Amino acid sequence: MPRDTLVPNGQKILPEGPDRIAQLTAQMEALNDQLRHHSATDVLRAAIKHVPNLALVSSFGAESVALLHLAAMVKRDLPVIFIDTEMLFAETLVYQHELAERLGLRNIQTIRAADIAEKDPNGTLHLRDTDACCTLRKTLPLQTALEGFDGWVTGRKRFQSGTRASLPFFEVETPPDAPARIKVNPMAHWQASDVSDYIDENRLPRHPLVAQGYPSIGCAPCTSKVKPGEDPRAGRWRNSEKEECGIHFVDGKMVRIGADT
Repeated sequence: MPRDTLVPNGQKILPEGPDRIAQLTAQMEALNDQLRHHSATDVLRAAIKHVPNLALVSSFGAESVALLHLAAMVKRDLPVIFIDTEMLFAETLVYQHELAERLGLRNIQTIRAADIAEKDPNGTLHLRDTDACCTLRKTLPLQTALEGFDGWVTGRKRFQSGTRASLPFFEVETPPDAPARIKVNPMAHWQASDVSDYIDENRLPRHPLVAQGYPSIGCAPCTSKVKPGEDPRAGRWRNSEKEECGIHFVDGKMVRIGADT
């Protein structure tokens, strides 16, 4: 991909290396400062303007419709990467198609792992090693898909965990053996109530499983209903120590994240 595209301060992105990463970091810090009191829509518009080759990654899960609606209002042909792990609920696949049509999203890119038949021929890997299953079906396909982009938009929010308490709108991601890229978090400052209110106020369709007791939705074999009073993510990998799936990179190291990226 081209590395000479103009960026916010008028300078060109430097070739790969520590100088380029330092420059990108300074540029993203400037954007964060300029937009610190702005809305998620403003952040998304700035990302589309300043990041030359941008994609949005969505699980089409319980909260995904809010970010997808924002994207549809700003740029309906923004590439939206959807990972079909081939273990999703049928309701998720139907919801994905219906929501894309409802919002007028014109560039949905569905990706799947190419080697599932070889590495998990019986579909039982999740019973033996859930991390390996997530890596095979979600992590590696996503990283391959993102190689074609300079940046990507996530649905991460500060309230979701202590490690995200200072999450910025713009950050630099440095995956190993790949060029640094920009990560955009337009909803970083939103609270859980903001998401719910936004969905209601805009009369957006919720994932059908939410009403059935699934406030957090991933692959069918590893997702169960949540009882009243339980943590919303209690139904994910129930009776195991695993809490997260998917990946982000921080300082070149992989860290796991929730399904609603």
